Amino acid sequence: MLCTFLLYLLCAIVAAENGSQGWLRYAPVSCEKACQDALPSSVVVLNNNETSPVYVAGQELQRGIQRIFNKTLPVNYGDCAASSIIVGTLGDYNCTHNTPEPDEDGFVLNTTGDTVQLLGQNQRGALYAAFEYLSMLAQGNFSRVAYTSNPHAPIRWVNEWDNMDGSIERGYAGPSIFFANGTVAEDLTRARDYARLLASIRINGIIVNNVNANATLLEARNIDGLRRIADVFRPYGVQIGISLNFASPQDFGGLDTFDSLNPSVVSWWENVTNQIYQRVPDLAGYLVKASSEGQPGPLTYNRTLAEGANVFARALQPHDGILMFRAFVYDNNLNESSWTADRANAAVDYFKPLDGEFEENVIVQIKYGPIDFQVREPASPLFANLNRTNVAIELQVTQEYLGQQCHLVYLPPLWKTVLDFDLQVDGKVSPVRDVIPGKTFNRPLGGWTAVVNVGTNTTWLGSHLAMSNLYAYGRLAWDPIVDSEDILQDWIRLTFGSDQHVLDTITEMSMASWPAYENYTGNLGEQTLTDIIYTHYGPNPASQDNNGWGQWTRADRQGIGMDRTVNNGTGYSGQYPAEVAQLYEDIDTTPDDLLLWFHHVNYTYRLHSGKTVIQHFYDAHYDGAETAHSFVDMWESLRDKIDQERYNDVLARLIYQAGHSIVWRDAITNFYHNLSGIPDEMQRVGHHPWRIEAESMTLSGYEPYAVYPFETASNATAIITSSNSTAGMASTTLSIPSGTYNLAINYYDLHGGESLWTVYRNDDQIGQWTGDTKLGHIPSTYLDGHSATRVTFRDIDLRPGDVLWIVGEPDGTEPAPLDYVALLPGGVVD
Repeated sequence: MLCTFLLYLLCAIVAAENGSQGWLRYAPVSCEKACQDALPSSVVVLNNNETSPVYVAGQELQRGIQRIFNKTLPVNYGDCAASSIIVGTLGDYNCTHNTPEPDEDGFVLNTTGDTVQLLGQNQRGALYAAFEYLSMLAQGNFSRVAYTSNPHAPIRWVNEWDNMDGSIERGYAGPSIFFANGTVAEDLTRARDYARLLASIRINGIIVNNVNANATLLEARNIDGLRRIADVFRPYGVQIGISLNFASPQDFGGLDTFDSLNPSVVSWWENVTNQIYQRVPDLAGYLVKASSEGQPGPLTYNRTLAEGANVFARALQPHDGILMFRAFVYDNNLNESSWTADRANAAVDYFKPLDGEFEENVIVQIKYGPIDFQVREPASPLFANLNRTNVAIELQVTQEYLGQQCHLVYLPPLWKTVLDFDLQVDGKVSPVRDVIPGKTFNRPLGGWTAVVNVGTNTTWLGSHLAMSNLYAYGRLAWDPIVDSEDILQDWIRLTFGSDQHVLDTITEMSMASWPAYENYTGNLGEQTLTDIIYTHYGPNPASQDNNGWGQWTRADRQGIGMDRTVNNGTGYSGQYPAEVAQLYEDIDTTPDDLLLWFHHVNYTYRLHSGKTVIQHFYDAHYDGAETAHSFVDMWESLRDKIDQERYNDVLARLIYQAGHSIVWRDAITNFYHNLSGIPDEMQRVGHHPWRIEAESMTLSGYEPYAVYPFETASNATAIITSSNSTAGMASTTLSIPSGTYNLAINYYDLHGGESLWTVYRNDDQIGQWTGDTKLGHIPSTYLDGHSATRVTFRDIDLRPGDVLWIVGEPDGTEPAPLDYVALLPGGVVD
């Protein structure tokens, strides 16, 4: 070892950072003199073509070492030299060596001799080796190592749901980096930076446009634009691909049909594909969503999904292109009155009969669970039912149902519940992670894709902490065996430095975040109880049922849960291999965390924990919100250890999350308390001794407002200004013991205005805030669980007889809404 693995930050003032460098910031790391002296004296690059990933690797090495050690190494091309870093392909490495050949995209990293060898099976692999070496150095790891690293699967892609107008569906970090005003953006600087980030985590493909595709992407000017995007990504070893609209031959091409088996349609797609490959000869391929959620597809003409997919696949075959065909096909007009109706059955019902009918360059892209990126789902049984078809797993980095980057949720522990799940195909050990690369069924293709949706925000995802999920996705796609916490800690060291308190604190917060979110949103397998009709963000459990979307809970006054058994329900459990089917068929062997996914039970049914279902709901939601509140104090302990810009940005989000977790907690517990009529044994639900309801205060210019859904307001009521042009005032005389309190005020931040609120104690102003929460979640124009939030003023001295009053000044369509005031002694959450 040149020096110990222990890391020492340089003694310097922490500089402000905006997150734009992500985990590639390469902050200075101190190194003992022996380490400095032992650093290679030059970089040898075995390719001088500036568009080559090997050339880029040399540039990265020079830049990274300069930033980490303040040492500039000269870059030479083509000749091996002593005491150098050699980067290139094994085929171009002519110096004496005895190195085993890695797999495609794999690499060799060897630091044991006088030269550091960074050698790829191909050029892409050489770049990966360079990033691996820089990651070690940036974390202060100067170990002598020699190993070969190979990818888990050939397909390691990301999907971006960017629209031609520059908006991003389910994007929470600003506009598109690829498109604007109906065409490809002129300035692709951010796209180049993104290519660099992706290459550093070994992503080799990107779909640049929304899976709900706009056919105008196929205009000549936009195909030229795709060429420019490809030129930006190519030096980083990332191939681009595009999503296609199935009906393009008719809607865009002028044909009178888009029938998959119509010769004119077949010819049209062949011609379009040839035109694209003339401009982008290394296009990775296509992604198609068809016959789902109202999208056009082969079912329009009574053709099979395989017949639809194969038209694209055959057009791609002369160009070695791949077709990713989404398994997200289901009827969104299901009849809930049918006890056997079940959206979860759709993927297997549609695709299993077609196993073996897809072309060899088709990969069926399967969401990790059978519904839609929920907080917990069982592994999709489709992974066990396609023995003769290539498959890929689809994950979601963008937190569509999981807090939309406004809530800290570290996702790899959730993903691991699926990746590590043993499907027991034919009675043999068959973890999902072995199915997706083709290992289990001996398939030639397969792998990974994730919906990411970066935007122009400097943090890329709208949140500094959310970037851990993108980093971890790349790491898991390369090696799904790696521990989630180990990945996280690498990311923390690269992103925030190596201070042990920083490392321990962010690790503790992140590892607790998914269980906490699951607790205060939806648990026991009952999905995320969000508003599935509107924003997919705040609480609205009633929206799950009484519609055709099929994300049902079947909750009524007696019980809750979907009966998915073969014996008495939808038959979904029978879609798994026999051993797994039996596990879920039997209520006694079904794990508690998926109970309500597979069984409909009374609220008084006792879990393996001994609690009733309803009491578990109450306890879990209170525990989850309490954990979310703890994140604020934990982060504040890092005040002097992280630059102010990132510190303040993360703190604001954690404070918001703490408040919104209370909104979630109260909404869900109140809803099921009202529905079941069963009280909370701890007497918390509906009992809030520290609150003063806004409607019970003395009002002037304010009036009560019945909030819908009722559970998203305390006492189902808020207050709004009587007009949108006149301020309102709400006041109350306090009758509390003298002391120091935290003053928490719940209000609603609506889209369409920036109201101003000012709170006073007697004649003294306590604080002021505006309704302009700068968060990326989908906004709401209503008083509901999406717009509800709170502001807290800490350590306020209050005495009995003090008059507390709040002035709300409306703006635009936002009528300065208020829900309640909570006067909280120290240590009390609510």
